[in-house]
Amino acid sequence: MEHRIRIKGMTCQHCVSTVKRALEAIDGVSEVKVDLEKGVATFIGTAADSLERAKRAVREAGYEVDQ
Repeated sequence: MEHRIRIKGMTCQHCVSTVKRALEAIDGVSEVKVDLEKGVATFIGTAADSLERAKRAVREAGYEVDQ
């Protein structure tokens, strides 16, 4: 299933790389794309809790998840 997360606090390509790596490290998450201008990350998550785990990973990386 495709998921989308709105992210606050990304300001540069380093931020994009950090968020992308954090999401790609989650088992069952693939096809991660992070758009700096829109402040959005999209990905495919195969586990039932993929979205919640992804939100947690983004927060742990130092960014805010916009509900």
